[in-house]
Amino acid sequence: MKNLSGIRLVCLDVDGTLTDGRLIYGPDGVSQSFSARDGAGVMMLLRAGYEVALVSLRDFPATRRRASDLGIRHLALGSSRKDEALAALCGFLGISPREALFMGDDAGDIPALEMAGVAACPSDAAPEVLKVCSLVVSASGGAGAVREMAEILLEARNELLR
Repeated sequence: MKNLSGIRLVCLDVDGTLTDGRLIYGPDGVSQSFSARDGAGVMMLLRAGYEVALVSLRDFPATRRRASDLGIRHLALGSSRKDEALAALCGFLGISPREALFMGDDAGDIPALEMAGVAACPSDAAPEVLKVCSLVVSASGGAGAVREMAEILLEARNELLR
């Protein structure tokens, strides 16, 4: 696995990474289900000083609400080119993409995964994504994958905060 100690930005895909990928359509729009464990992992990263961003093809109110609840300030929602969103976030933060970890699960994430210093994915990611990731966690998307990645990242810096 690549060196995790230089990571300053954690970018997360939403559908299939922070959620299990299911979209529930109802009369009031789309709802999503988020894991409390993953949310705790995001908060651990933020407390440890990492920048955290959500990067998604879709822009749902539920995603914005979850980001707000967790204290995630950087959003690139409605992004069809996640590599461009990653480059823009890095430019805004004044860091190199090599200082970013990108976690995604599907083919649309591959350009950003290849650009990032560390490519991560849940265990149930698409086969083509599994091939490009140096960090494959054992948990599935929306079921603790982000928490597991956060613990690995924090352990690499001896900063595991529980």
